[in-house]
Amino acid sequence: MTRAEQIAANLAEVRARIAAAARAAGRPPESVRLLAVSKKMPADDVRAAIAAGQRAFGENYAQELRDKSALLGADSTPPEWHFIGPLQTNKVKYVAGKVALLHTVGSSALLDAIEARGAAQACLVQVNVAGEASKSGLAPADLPALLDRFAALKHARCEGLMLIPPRGDARPHFAALRALRDREAAIARPNVDLRELSMGMTEDLEVAVAEGATIVRVGTAIFGPRPT
Repeated sequence: MTRAEQIAANLAEVRARIAAAARAAGRPPESVRLLAVSKKMPADDVRAAIAAGQRAFGENYAQELRDKSALLGADSTPPEWHFIGPLQTNKVKYVAGKVALLHTVGSSALLDAIEARGAAQACLVQVNVAGEASKSGLAPADLPALLDRFAALKHARCEGLMLIPPRGDARPHFAALRALRDREAAIARPNVDLRELSMGMTEDLEVAVAEGATIVRVGTAIFGPRPT
């Protein structure tokens, strides 16, 4: 089996997992989008996934995203890029206005840097539900203030929430994010439409779908282990 054939087979298996999880949760499979995490993978792997019907890809590093976008942007079917890694304010220029969705807004300073680029940008707020010192993201108590900040902006808008849970049982963290979303979605704010929940990866996507994920971020199950 060629590398491209393996990626296509892996994608089919992941899509089947998502569809089964959605049906088990009483949801239509199309209510969950698959984001193929292509960080550290070569452009040809992205092309193979596109040939197998995948459209959206997630990158963790701003300069890698810049380089891959340049390589693949002229292809007949260019990828839809999402940024899913921690983003420093000095790297915003590589991302803002250039991705379909920026998943990792976790501070007012970062949001202001995105807004200052002057380009329309859909964002998710990354919430650190577990309060892990090693993880980026906003404390749940600080979420309302950041959403209020979005409401005052012209270019950046918030389309939902994102979470990277601690290792172990992810379900309570997924459930907590959904509860936060439901609470804040009941408050009308300009530029804020909390329809997306980006949560769940290779090992826990079924649990994430059961708890309401609309986007699952899967890398290893599609592309295999990443190069170190």
